[in-house]
Amino acid sequence: MQAVMSAEEMTDWLESVFPQVKSDFVVESIDGVNTVMRMKVAERHLRPGGTVSGPSMFALADVSAYVATMARIGKEALTVTTGCSLDFMRKPEAGKDLIAHATLLKLGRALSVTSILIYSEGSDAPVARANMTYSIPPK
Repeated sequence: MQAVMSAEEMTDWLESVFPQVKSDFVVESIDGVNTVMRMKVAERHLRPGGTVSGPSMFALADVSAYVATMARIGKEALTVTTGCSLDFMRKPEAGKDLIAHATLLKLGRALSVTSILIYSEGSDAPVARANMTYSIPPK
């Protein structure tokens, strides 16, 4: 499946509708099924013990699923999260960005389902796995 927006177009659009995303997230690539996102890990993302916080990893998974969905349906800013399952598997490495690999599993008229694996940059072992469901507003 073909993406309707490039990574650059998606970045520009996100900056216009969600300017708060710009400081933390980078759209690395989009191909219509797979999306790669980067979270620029900063001190504010860390919790005691030198690991990236769960809410920060949730945010990365959520933005990744949103971008994967928008890449296929176009600019529908009111598409919202309706379900999430998130498993934390390993301690992310502090001081390294997180990389999310999101795969759009199903795209219907009303819902999209995306699977996301999150890695510490440079590692082959995922630190978290998420499944996100988005509700797409009716036309």
